[in-house]
Amino acid sequence: MTNPSHIIYPAKVAIIGGGPAGLMAAETLSLAGIHVDLYDAMPTVGRKFLMAGKGGMNITHSEASTPFLSRYGTRQAHIAPLLNVMEPQALRQWIHALGINTFVGSSGRVFPTDMKAAPLLRAWLHRLREAGVNFHMRHRWIGWDNRKLKFSAPNGEVTYEADAVVFALGGGSWARLGSDGAWVKLFNQHGIAVSALKPANCGFNTNWSEHFTSRYAGSPLKTIAVSTIDEHGQYHRKPGECMVTAHGIEGSLIYALSANIRNTIDNYGEATIYLDLLPDRPLEQVLADVSHPRGSRSLSSHLQSRLGVKGIKAGILRELVSAEDYTNPVKLGNAIKSLPLKLTSARPIDEAISSAGGVDFECLNEQLMIKALPGVFCAGEMLDWEAPTGGYLLTACFASGRSAGLGVIDWLKTNN
Repeated sequence: MTNPSHIIYPAKVAIIGGGPAGLMAAETLSLAGIHVDLYDAMPTVGRKFLMAGKGGMNITHSEASTPFLSRYGTRQAHIAPLLNVMEPQALRQWIHALGINTFVGSSGRVFPTDMKAAPLLRAWLHRLREAGVNFHMRHRWIGWDNRKLKFSAPNGEVTYEADAVVFALGGGSWARLGSDGAWVKLFNQHGIAVSALKPANCGFNTNWSEHFTSRYAGSPLKTIAVSTIDEHGQYHRKPGECMVTAHGIEGSLIYALSANIRNTIDNYGEATIYLDLLPDRPLEQVLADVSHPRGSRSLSSHLQSRLGVKGIKAGILRELVSAEDYTNPVKLGNAIKSLPLKLTSARPIDEAISSAGGVDFECLNEQLMIKALPGVFCAGEMLDWEAPTGGYLLTACFASGRSAGLGVIDWLKTNN
């Protein structure tokens, strides 16, 4: 990472939030010789970062820039300048400079060699402390007192006056780890435009029968594809796998389409997705195999023998196809290739991997400063954007923290 030009006068900056965006802003500023105080409501920083790494720390993705940027949907134009400041390969180089090697998995996702988040975070915090960053734990931001920031701390309320501040307070998911969205009310009180926080990368509810959930809740649906039609009438299809739950359906395949599904439910009260249970077989072949004479075999045995449809795939067909259509080879074959599943609502935001909504980009300048509050910057998931899992979330959080830090440096040079 290139060191920005040092500030030649004393300056104090407060960072509020100790996730990847806040820590990256702190590093950027400390490298410029700026005094940095970082505040976080939790006992330690990076809690959601560590939790996200428990199943394997997916730090970024190796795909080309155009498809990478497309993962940010309607916010591509706002995320692109951030990625120009810290694109995925630069992020990997930054990790390597911490002494952590990375590798590209078969899916194109990028991981630390040991797949863990904790060693990366430890090395990073050591470097930040060496750079002079001061950490204030169990300090919850509770608003402003004129120019001073107010915090609820273990020994009572404290205030701090900084030359600039970077808010990196996260979204509204995983409240137990610190991202509780409590900042939204405080921002609204100061006239800062904030779009409502909504679940992203989330599961959805449907009305399974008790018989189906008793047998299949917690079971994976593997080697399928899901198709959706979004609120704009555009068709989307994605292969992968997901999980049947007692309430509905979730997993990586559903998360990748969750924005479209959630927005359709918001607009129409429900959304229908279509499951292709045999994505590697064309419809014509499926119809031919379903229609093939089965002799004395049961239909379930026939589907297993001819098509390999068994277990949860057979169960979900029974669940969603009427008894009349199940015995009609043409309708059953079409259902195997395009099985409609009605989803009624998203799971609660606190169960979601991330959240959509947040501070509107329209009230920020190109360096993420709130136009109505000079010297106040925002970064990370508290901005109004979303992305699927696969390294895209973390990459934009790191990049926005870096951008906000550079924005503070430029603002201090101009205004002091």
